[in-house]
Amino acid sequence: MGASESVVVKESSIAKKTAAEFIGTLVLVLMGCGSAVLAGTYIGNVGISFAFGLALLAMVYAIGGVSGCHINPAVSVSMLAAGKISAKHTAVYIVAQCVGAIVGAALLYLIAIGNPAYDLALNGLGQNQYITFSMTSAFIAEVVLTFIFLLVILGSTSERVPKGFAGISIGLSLVLIHLVCIPIDGTSVNPARSLGPALFVGGTALNQLWLFWVAPIIGGLLAAAVWRFLR
Repeated sequence: MGASESVVVKESSIAKKTAAEFIGTLVLVLMGCGSAVLAGTYIGNVGISFAFGLALLAMVYAIGGVSGCHINPAVSVSMLAAGKISAKHTAVYIVAQCVGAIVGAALLYLIAIGNPAYDLALNGLGQNQYITFSMTSAFIAEVVLTFIFLLVILGSTSERVPKGFAGISIGLSLVLIHLVCIPIDGTSVNPARSLGPALFVGGTALNQLWLFWVAPIIGGLLAAAVWRFLR
């Protein structure tokens, strides 16, 4: 294979990974936030928690073999810090994740407005925001829970653990995190997941969006540092 052919193959590989991250994040937002907006009154916080976890679990097995199924900027940044992904792939992944989240939120909105009783300002799109709890509480929760989430991901995808089970532990850990964090701020631990709904809802969700980027990334970086130490 010549040098030019090698470049084409690598670019094709990046394109496939980008597409996988786009699709995966779209599905996570559509299914996770959709469960809150369209079915929240029927399934409650427990059902919403499982919807997010099951969406992630499904995507791990659907696209994990293509891109690793990050579908979360905090995961990609943590993987970069842990030395598992290049800076180029990190940047491309994050862009794909953000676009996927926005499209997922847009699709959810198009479905929701089919109900005459739906009101964007009143019902929202499953956006993240802290109201009952303080900003400090939300910030600490997002840092700590993202830290735990990334430790599970880094450990479950380690070469030293049995293969084929990572999706189960990762998906269930996201369920657990949502069970704890939904009452605090709706649970983010994923900057892209927060971005999509916030852009459509605006207002408080958009003003508080910075927290749902900064805190999860800090949590992801801490997890990478601890994982390097433990490993």
